[in-house]
Amino acid sequence: MINTTSKRYAWLIVISLWVVAFLNYFDRLLMTSMRDPILSEFQLNDAQFGLLTAVFLWCYGIVSPFGGYMADRYSRRKVILFSVFVWSAVTLWTGYARSFPELLLTRVLMGVSEACYIPAALALISDYHSGRTRSLATGLHMCGLYTGMAMGGLGGYIAEYWGWRQGFHVFGLFGVVYALLLAYTLRDRTVPAVPNEPLPEKRETVQLKAILQSLFRLPSFYIIMVYFAVLGMANWLINGWLPTFLKEQFDLDLGQAGISATGYMQIGSFAGVIVGGLLADRWQRRNKRARLYVIVLGFALGAPFLFFMAWTNVFTWAILAMLVFGLARGFNDANLMPLLRQVADSRYSATAYGFLNFLSTIVGGLMVYVGGALKDADVSLAITYQVVAIGLLLAALSLLLVKVKNDTIQ
Repeated sequence: MINTTSKRYAWLIVISLWVVAFLNYFDRLLMTSMRDPILSEFQLNDAQFGLLTAVFLWCYGIVSPFGGYMADRYSRRKVILFSVFVWSAVTLWTGYARSFPELLLTRVLMGVSEACYIPAALALISDYHSGRTRSLATGLHMCGLYTGMAMGGLGGYIAEYWGWRQGFHVFGLFGVVYALLLAYTLRDRTVPAVPNEPLPEKRETVQLKAILQSLFRLPSFYIIMVYFAVLGMANWLINGWLPTFLKEQFDLDLGQAGISATGYMQIGSFAGVIVGGLLADRWQRRNKRARLYVIVLGFALGAPFLFFMAWTNVFTWAILAMLVFGLARGFNDANLMPLLRQVADSRYSATAYGFLNFLSTIVGGLMVYVGGALKDADVSLAITYQVVAIGLLLAALSLLLVKVKNDTIQ
């Protein structure tokens, strides 16, 4: 019999979901690192190959709020298990695809299934961790995403040595088996981790209309949405164009630019979720606004360094800037869900995060296009980064207007 009320089990949840978080990003990025063999086998052009990522993002963004709602309305556990099993099965299927339409369908299903995971997982971790460990637990889980993102590039080596299909077969099968193991260990929390939080078992009586009314009557939730949308612009502009910017700004070769664009920021983010999580959890014992302050502090420092990265012509300084911006992003990732629990009804935190995911993905995807369009119009990526950095600083400072509830410590 699993003792779900122990501190040991609360950390087992984090460890178990770390693996899932890794697969969440690793599986989705496998295809982007296997461009050449996929283009060759299916005789695709770059527009068609780009569409494979575009449909994933569109579906991911649109479905995120609904995935969060299902986790709040019914069961975090069931939504997580459904998500992991389906996207892993789709990953496995991708390795057997024989036509472009079939490949496109797998990306649609990948977007739908993966969209359900993050809101449910972060809500479940917050269900099990009180104010004393909530930010650190959230941050450690996010390290799984960073690891999956950093290692997604291994797909190129897999394709080179074993063929592109093999990677999808191996990691898809692993995910299916792991989902079956999670079915045994994963449990919904039936008592709150923090006193006076609404009991999870009362969720079943709540309808979507009531959840939306609860969230969208809060001015603070609108402020967080605007902030996260601007952060999405910055993140997707970095994801989509930073390798190109580094290559052109510092005369790097393609390999150096690609590794630099992901490596330094991931290192900073790894440090950020640990430092930001520990700092917020300790500070929260004395100040209920601590998680909010850690996020603001991060980007009060990180946004100017993003601006500086786009301004300097010295690559060493750019590396420092990327490390600091990554640190700020880690501060955010460790504390955003805990902050949501202090702003909105904790029972609806998955739906709230789903709406943030939706907005970030849609606006961020549009920013990738705008960055390219401006570049075509001879507006340098440096200027685009500088404008977004200023917007991010203002958006982060606006969080100081957010009203928070007490996060009682156990």
